[in-house]
Formats: sequence, structure tokens, C-alpha cells
Amino acid sequence: MSQDLSTSNRTALVFGGSRGIGAAIARRLAREGHAVALTYASRADKAAEVVADIRAAGGQAIAIQADSADPHAVTAAVADATARLGPLQVAVINAGVYRGSPLDRFPLEMLDQMLAVNIRGVFLAIQASAAQMVDGGRVITIGSNTAVRGGVVGSSVYAMSKAAVATLVRELALDLAPRRITINNIQPGPIDTDITTGIVDMLADRNPLKRIGHPDEVAALAAYLAGDEAGYMTGASLTLDGGFSI
Repeated sequence: MSQDLSTSNRTALVFGGSRGIGAAIARRLAREGHAVALTYASRADKAAEVVADIRAAGGQAIAIQADSADPHAVTAAVADATARLGPLQVAVINAGVYRGSPLDRFPLEMLDQMLAVNIRGVFLAIQASAAQMVDGGRVITIGSNTAVRGGVVGSSVYAMSKAAVATLVRELALDLAPRRITINNIQPGPIDTDITTGIVDMLADRNPLKRIGHPDEVAALAAYLAGDEAGYMTGASLTLDGGFSI
């Protein structure tokens, strides 16, 4: 795409934007003036809530059903988003799954699912998005602080997948640099979402700041990376975990 960031329609695509961190990012980018397309795997009701919130605030948003484990769904989501909203300025790849199990009981199906969504799905989302992105655009992945430090039995494959994302982002920065497209990776620690329901106090106690993060804090960093002021940062992984991985 030869169209430049400064003259393009402000369109953002958030993979995995129906709940938690992804929903917070979709809402924040909409407040920043982007027309937002968000994908969801199964919770159409949650996706509809995010779209309704954005529209009620005067923004533009659409929801697209797409399972990130399905390569065809990923590329179709990009095609749908750009056909309806225009070339991409920002792509946020937040879709991911967490499954945990000790080594001796780790099933092959669980391994395959996590690799399909957390690694293959991320690569394909970046590849498809970049092909429909204006020059000077932004790609943002949502990784995990487990790429730096896990410390929980059963989280090995998840940590491996997120370390792969960090490496992928670092190397793809070279591929995208000639078009002035930046790519950066946010590595959140424990965040107050449905994944941490029931274990917030335990996680907060282990954290140096004695709390866990809020999705809006991740969204704020994503908004910075999506903006003009972050134009000189690329290939970076930024850990946002209250000191959890120190």
C-alpha cells in the first residue's frame, strides 16, 4: 500500500477484541479516532457489546467472527475489515489462548491448539494485515511477561509461544521497516480479566506493587504505540507487569 499514514482513513483491526485486554484496546483506539474492526471467536454477545459501546460514544466499529486457529478466517477477517472500513493504519494482534498442564499430562491436542493460535495465528494476522496496511502504519502484538519469567508449573508451552512472539516481532521489524511500518510487542503480566477471576488476591500478593493490572493500562500503551510519537520504536517488547518478572 502506497497511501501514507497521515492521509489515510484511521482504521484499526483488533484481533481478539471482544473481551478483556482486546476490548479495552478497541474502545481506546475508537476514542483516539479510529474506525475499529474487532474479531471474536465465539462470544458474539461480548463483541456486540463492545461495538455498541463504541457507537454510543460516537465512534465507528464492526465485529467479525474469526477463529485465529483457522488460517482462512484470519485472512478473511482482514479482507472484510478493509473492504468495509478502508486500508489499515493499525493492527493489534491480541487473540491467544492459555492452557496449562504439567509436562507428564500435557495432551497433544492442547499443544497443537496453543501453537496454532499463539504462534501461527499471530504470524498470519501480521502477514495479512501488513499487506493491507498504509505505509507508516503500526502493528502491535500482545504477548506475555511469561516470555521473560514464568514461574508456574504447567505454563511452559504458553511461555514458549509468547517468547516466540517476541522473537517474531523483533525480526519482522526488519521486513516492515522499508515501508516505515513499526511492529512492537506488549508483554502484560497478570491483568484483571476473566482469566484471573478467583486468583486476583494471590497474584496481587506475589506482585511488587501488590496489585494486578487493568486492561485500560494495556490499552494506554497500545494507543501510544499506535500513535505518531512512537514512530521511532520498532521491534521492541515492552513488559507491563508491575515488576512481576523482575
